[in-house]
This record gives sequence, C-alpha cells and structure tokens, in this order.
Amino acid sequence: MTLTRRGALTALAGAGLVSAAPRIAIASGEATLPEAEVNDDGLHTQSWFHDSFLDLAEDLGEAAAEGKDLAIMFEQRGCPYCREMHNVNLRKPEIVDYIKANFVVLQLNLWGSREVTDFDGEAMEERALARKWLVNFTPTISFFSRDSAGIGDKSGRDIEAARMPGYFKPFHFASMFEYVHDGAYKDENFQKFLQEKFRRLEEEGKKPSIW
Repeated sequence: MTLTRRGALTALAGAGLVSAAPRIAIASGEATLPEAEVNDDGLHTQSWFHDSFLDLAEDLGEAAAEGKDLAIMFEQRGCPYCREMHNVNLRKPEIVDYIKANFVVLQLNLWGSREVTDFDGEAMEERALARKWLVNFTPTISFFSRDSAGIGDKSGRDIEAARMPGYFKPFHFASMFEYVHDGAYKDENFQKFLQEKFRRLEEEGKKPSIW
C-alpha cells in the first residue's frame, strides 16, 4: 500500500490527534547527534547510509538477509527540507538507532547521473529512475519490505510498501519506519496506524511530544 501525497497531507493534518511511536520514545528538547555532513553532490548525508553498487534487488536481498527492510531516500542539492530531515530527525539517537537496527538506507540524488539498476533489471541514471518512479520532490523516501526480496521482474514503483512524500516531523517520520517494519502497511493506511497508536498511548496514560 503506497501512501499518496494526499494521504500524507491528511495524516499530517491530523497531527493534533496523534503522538509518539510506542517503540521509539522521541525525547523532547535538542537533538544530540552531530549535524550531517555534506557530500560532493551537495547532499546532506549520514556515515551509516548504505554503501551500494546501486543494484536495488541486491540491496534488498542483503537487507532481508539481516531481517531488515530497505529505505531509498531521494534528495537534492539545496533542499531545505532534506537539511531539516538530517539536522532535526536524524540527530535524534532514538530514531537513528531504530532505523539502523531495522533498515538498510540508500541515498539517491534526484538529479544524479550514477547508474542504478531497478528491481526489474533495467539500468538507468538516478534522475531517470526518479522519473520512472514518479518522484517529483525531495525528500522522498520509498520503502521496500524484506518480504519483497526476490520478487522478480517488477519495478520499484510497483513493489513499494509505502512512500514518504516530503518532510515529516520526527514523530510522523519515525512512525513511518515502524509502519513498514511492523508490516502494518499490509492491512491499514498510515493515518489509521497513527490514530491507533495514539489511542493505545492514551490508554497507557502517555502523552509524548509529536515534535
């Protein structure tokens, strides 16, 4: 089930009705990890991102062998929301620890020229892959479940578990990773997942920050 931009906006509109993820206790206050570095392409990046030969089927297979899912982040030079994602969300240890434990993360350049091989075996430049997958803005994160490893001749656009179409605040951002890794995307949309989490937290007497 792919989260559309409209669905994402609907979920974000309900931010006042949702709170933090049950297994990622997002602390309030300042982030504690160092700021992201900027690579030669002008992209903010993390040292723990996957170093890949850009064969996506192989990357997903490697992730699945470790019990992890695959997240592919499309970013671009000068993107203020990409910078926000790196210097806010990815400076929170509780978020980064969860992602590193459960995902292989691959960063692609929306306008990049490196050759990437789609899951269906078609090789093309990063920017062509972005067009093929209908990625139009940054950051966009495409999620692929470990259950899809070895799927065969389907494009990534056809086997996405979910998509994060733009910058999400830390709670929503962390929750999307949980939504995929827990397999909740198979049974419900992201908005419902958020609402159910908030209901459970209310029952537990918890009211964590959504920021």
